[in-house]
Amino acid sequence: MRGKLLPLAGLYLVQGLPYGLQSGLLPMLLRAGGLSLTRVGLAKMLYVPWLSKLVWAPLLDMRGSPRAWLMLSTATLGLVCGLLAALPPAEAGQAELPVIVAGLLLLLNLGAAVQDVALDTLAVQLLEPAELGPGNTVQDLLAVPGTQWTAGFVLTYKLGEQGASSLFPLLLLDRGLSTPELGLWNSVGAMACSIAGSSLGGALLSRHRKLLPLLRSVLQFRLGGLACQTTLFFYLDTLGAKLGPGTVLRGKGLGRGEEHHTSWTRLTLVLPGAALLSLCLQHFLGGLVTTATFTLMMRCSQLAPSVLQATHYSLLATLELLGKLLLGTLAGALADSLGLHLCFSLFLALSVTPILYLGLAPRILA
Repeated sequence: MRGKLLPLAGLYLVQGLPYGLQSGLLPMLLRAGGLSLTRVGLAKMLYVPWLSKLVWAPLLDMRGSPRAWLMLSTATLGLVCGLLAALPPAEAGQAELPVIVAGLLLLLNLGAAVQDVALDTLAVQLLEPAELGPGNTVQDLLAVPGTQWTAGFVLTYKLGEQGASSLFPLLLLDRGLSTPELGLWNSVGAMACSIAGSSLGGALLSRHRKLLPLLRSVLQFRLGGLACQTTLFFYLDTLGAKLGPGTVLRGKGLGRGEEHHTSWTRLTLVLPGAALLSLCLQHFLGGLVTTATFTLMMRCSQLAPSVLQATHYSLLATLELLGKLLLGTLAGALADSLGLHLCFSLFLALSVTPILYLGLAPRILA
């Protein structure tokens, strides 16, 4: 089993890095440049190639080999990353995304999406049912049993989480956290926490093999984490606090001669660390939930005829991404129109929905 999982894990990491860094850093840079929350959200339209996977998924079922597609897509990723690295840094005060950068990011997402289809095809073909949990640590259609329920679940399970994760870092930026520090924690730190959560999810699935009860538990943990993050945001917004650098995370406390600091000063030393830890916790829980959900998707796809499995899984994966991009793209517009308090309350309510929806799951997926 290790001979299958290690190569898949490495390839999934290569495929996910551009997406993870782009989703964590690009909104920070655009917001710091002065773009509104609505326009920062609309920048997620660069992820459109991920929604087009159904266009070429049937080709992988009928012609060519997944290995050939992997070689082509990986070479494309390397070339585009090299071109992006060679571009000069943005000029001071530049808010808009240059056309050439937007085009290269679009091509980067296209290559990563093609690689994702090829990797999913290999995973569905190679992994045994008992390997689906750890495999996903790394990862006539409507007639397939359980497909309609699974499609509804993957379309909605990330709505609340994605909306909050899109806005919360930008609001911390508005409150005074520095762009480099927040960008680091929202990209590298967030990715590390997501991988850790995904790894834990795979380990739990491989030991307990009870998918739906585990999925319910991790969704409940995620709801609790989001409730804590929402409460923290409401507290910050009510106080109108301005945050400095994450001093708690850097190990800086009150020094000699600072014993007479007011409680407000002490609080401003703690809040940046609490906010960043809340951000990392949500990514950890998000990785845990995602692994369990992708295992559910593979389990459903294995019920399809072998000639349709890649297309079937790509359909579910496209719906999963559509749900994430829907709230990620519209979150800024919702915040600008509804207000932040009502918007975050909506995200919390949306995170309850998949927990209730699990009660309708067909037994064939249990």
